[in-house]
Amino acid sequence: MPSSLGEFSHRTRADSLRRFREEEFDFLVIGGGITGAAVARDAAMRGLKVALVEKGDFAQGTSSKSSKLIHGGLRYLQNFEFHLVFEALAERALLMRTVPHMVRPLKFYFPIYVGDAVGKFKLGMGMWLYDILALFRAPGFHRNLSRKKMLAEIPHLKAEGLLGGFQYWDASMWDDALAVENLRAAQARTVAIANYVEAIVPVWGQGKRSAMITGFKVRDVVGGGPEFVIKANHILVCAGPWTDRVGKSLSKDWRPWLKPSKGVHLVFDAKRFSIPGALVMSQPQDGRISFVIPRQDYGTGVVIVGTTDGPTPDDPESARVVTDDVEYLMVLLSKYFPELKLTASDIVSAYVGVRPLFGSEGVKSLQKVSREHHIDRGPGGTTVVAGGKYTTSRKMAEEIIEFALAQWALDAKAGLAEPVPPTTPADTRDPINPDTLPERILETARALGPGYPEVFVGRYGAEARRIVEIAEKEGSEKNLPAAPDGFPVLGAQLLHAIRTGMVIRLEDFYLRRVPLFLARRDHGLPWLDGLAGLWANETGQPAGAAEAEAEAVRVRFKALEIWRG
Repeated sequence: MPSSLGEFSHRTRADSLRRFREEEFDFLVIGGGITGAAVARDAAMRGLKVALVEKGDFAQGTSSKSSKLIHGGLRYLQNFEFHLVFEALAERALLMRTVPHMVRPLKFYFPIYVGDAVGKFKLGMGMWLYDILALFRAPGFHRNLSRKKMLAEIPHLKAEGLLGGFQYWDASMWDDALAVENLRAAQARTVAIANYVEAIVPVWGQGKRSAMITGFKVRDVVGGGPEFVIKANHILVCAGPWTDRVGKSLSKDWRPWLKPSKGVHLVFDAKRFSIPGALVMSQPQDGRISFVIPRQDYGTGVVIVGTTDGPTPDDPESARVVTDDVEYLMVLLSKYFPELKLTASDIVSAYVGVRPLFGSEGVKSLQKVSREHHIDRGPGGTTVVAGGKYTTSRKMAEEIIEFALAQWALDAKAGLAEPVPPTTPADTRDPINPDTLPERILETARALGPGYPEVFVGRYGAEARRIVEIAEKEGSEKNLPAAPDGFPVLGAQLLHAIRTGMVIRLEDFYLRRVPLFLARRDHGLPWLDGLAGLWANETGQPAGAAEAEAEAVRVRFKALEIWRG
């Protein structure tokens, strides 16, 4: 049973590399996170010829290091960002309807204590406003909870000083998977896409077009070979926290756009830290908001705690989880859940991301920097994007493409660019993948029967059936690994990810396509050698590659765990 979106693999990557060298594109998108992915899909649906490159794996940066929430931004109400909240709530409703396997309703609790900066009356008004801005399309209305009711629903919550609180609704998501799904949909509409291709320096035009960037010199990070140029009429920079780095390659006079913020999350086993819904925690010393987020669909169940808001190093790749980050969140947890007596030894994993917030000279607090995105004309006629949030990525992509087309038209009118090709209307509100609509998920669950967990079918939709078919048809021949506790057909999941998720390095699978590193205390290392052999065979690697790749994963994991000392 073929996928509705077709193959998205090392083979299609090789074809894209060929197209990069041979063809000229309307748009070249730099960046394969959620913004670049949504931009590529939007442009392709308009009939434009698009190329996209990502210097690492897709969603490797910020787009796989989020709190994994789709939310309207209740806390943004205090900054009076009503338009952002309204837009985000509309997008939340759309995502829950069109990608129900990746975006699901999640119950939230907001406890209120004596001395909190926001009292119950003010927060209650905010809850009503949140429901109204959502046009009452949430899974349910908010509820006002008494102290007794709050403690009944969350027994380990600190009772001293508790006044009660509220319960409301937002949604959880599979962040990195949602980015890859957008890219698959873009490629299905003929976008040339490749990860591990780094954009190095811009290529400027000749003669009258000497002030315009007409392409980018790139290099294949994993395949090697000489650098080459991708030609395009217009360049879109969607590089997230690397925006200023790319900007400096565009012009020596580039002035920084970003006020980036480092966000750290800790992950606990749900059996050690059970909670019926997400919980909002506030830090009175600095006004930060952090969340406790249960994810029963990650392995056998985890609880994610985060995030922090802190300064980040100049190079986003050097951002690390450090002991101060861990201590900050552990102190906050001990304040809200003293009975659990959680310690750092209870942490299953931790991760750090850098949020590419658009900067403002007059704003000193990172919590006050708006999550609104900023689109502007960059050097050489490029379009550069900063800021934004996962929830509104589809709408943001629509605005980016319309801005880029308008800029291109102005340049063409001035004789600085080729004429803009005719475009067709596009509605990106359509489902990204028809295989994941609710009726297909239900049909697949019935076909597979009770032998497979609901979270497995819910995560993959109708493609769960294809993964099971891989296990049944290729399992005996290839001795596919299986991890019944949360990953029932692990080897088949890897093969599926290589064939439809463009897994190039084995860490792409471990860290992003499935939550092996994130959700397991052993990080899935017991199956590493078997999976490495499977990866090498499927991708046609030479002798010795499996052992080298397994060792690379071990080294990578040690680096990610350095905060443990």
